[in-house]
Amino acid sequence: MKILGISCSPRKGGNTETLLRTALDAAQANGAEVEFFGISGKTIHPCDGCLACRTKGECHIKDDMQELTKKMWQADGIIIGTPVYFWNVTAQAKAVIDRTYSFVFSPQRPLRNKAAGAVVALGRSGSSEAIATLNSFFTGHRMIIVGNAIGFGGEKGTVKEDERGMTSAAGLGRSMVRYLQTGKL
Repeated sequence: MKILGISCSPRKGGNTETLLRTALDAAQANGAEVEFFGISGKTIHPCDGCLACRTKGECHIKDDMQELTKKMWQADGIIIGTPVYFWNVTAQAKAVIDRTYSFVFSPQRPLRNKAAGAVVALGRSGSSEAIATLNSFFTGHRMIIVGNAIGFGGEKGTVKEDERGMTSAAGLGRSMVRYLQTGKL
């Protein structure tokens, strides 16, 4: 079983990545093969609304989304992490979400029934909106939501001080493995 963690933070090594890697470490410790994909330093353009994917089943824009698409299609479970920017997901997370619109027109429906989880890092507020956005994405692709984790930390690295957030991230990784092994939430 393979679990892909996607960090949609523009900042490398930040709180989102810390939470996401904690979830992946717990999944790996419980028998999963894990892979981390960070958006930072990558180019993923927003959807341009051309609708070419409706006939081709794939997006015409050539950038780093092709690499991420392959990884998403190959994974059994996907955990998406984002910091909260202005009470919601980052623009990078939204670009990834929008670019998967082409998946809907693929005969394989590649995300259907994959395990899904969300990791959100924030300083003060906005976790509800960010979780709702990610859960709507998962639901739209008919994925199985196994949980989420929320970590508080404003400055880079301070999420490690949020014991509850770090514990919930590890719990998400374990829950995803359990679901993938048993089919039970």
